Amino acid sequence: MDVKLTSPLCVVRSYRVGDAASLAKHGNNRRIWENLRDRFPHPFTEAHGTAYITSVLSQPDATSFAIDVGGEAVGGISLHVGTDIERIGAEMGYWLGQEFWGRGIATSAIRLLTDYALTELGLVRVFAVPFVTNVGSIRALEKAGYEREAIMRRSAIKDGTVRDQFLYAIVRD
Repeated sequence: MDVKLTSPLCVVRSYRVGDAASLAKHGNNRRIWENLRDRFPHPFTEAHGTAYITSVLSQPDATSFAIDVGGEAVGGISLHVGTDIERIGAEMGYWLGQEFWGRGIATSAIRLLTDYALTELGLVRVFAVPFVTNVGSIRALEKAGYEREAIMRRSAIKDGTVRDQFLYAIVRD
């Protein structure tokens, strides 16, 4: 299933095989890696991009997408839908190339994917868990209508440091 969600600032769309070079160009950045889960490699190479895209395109459900600006994949955004009793919700994760920070693009992509999750996928809840130090991501979530529900103290380890995370969520009534 090909997905294309559009706003004036970006397009959230299905990945294409040809996106790997652009993902490597924008994703190979330690500042991005420092705020993501360890499954996002650093350095991030074109081979990593190709492997990820191949994996995503082999999945039956569309839940992982490119953030496209001007026809180029400059980031990624995805949903990790819960299972069992948590199947009504999903965790959202995202990243954006540093040269695109501060322009409202992340907020726009979050809004697009949240609407898709709540309407097209029929989910009731979408949440994100940014590190408390990730001010840009926190701002983007808040501008997209997410509310801070909790601080998760000492809940993660990144680059050898135990860190706190916030729990942000949006729910459909």
